[in-house]
Amino acid sequence: MSRYAIIDIGGKQLRVERGRFYDVRHLVPIRNTLKPNGEMVINRVLLICNGSSINFGHPWLRDAAVRGRILHSCVGKKLVIQRIHPKRKTRHIFGCRGDMIRFVIDSIHFGGKNLDED
Repeated sequence: MSRYAIIDIGGKQLRVERGRFYDVRHLVPIRNTLKPNGEMVINRVLLICNGSSINFGHPWLRDAAVRGRILHSCVGKKLVIQRIHPKRKTRHIFGCRGDMIRFVIDSIHFGGKNLDED
């Protein structure tokens, strides 16, 4: 049986399942308050699929929550930007990495029940 949820975090939509980890951009509330191995609850759940039943939110489900733990901070893939001025015969190379947070999903709750318990 497939049990998953689609959540809205950091302006992006993620399909999350229990036991998997995900990387998202640093969010100001998460960066300042939660430490590694700290718990987080995401209430912006757009969709929950529990086997053959699918529940949609308008825009979010009222009694749904996704609980997880922050594993650690990490950096994203390096973005290299080159500016080339051919007539001046100069080039500038810039690079940056985005700050990311890696978190793991512990459980998906809907209607006061944990969907991962059979």
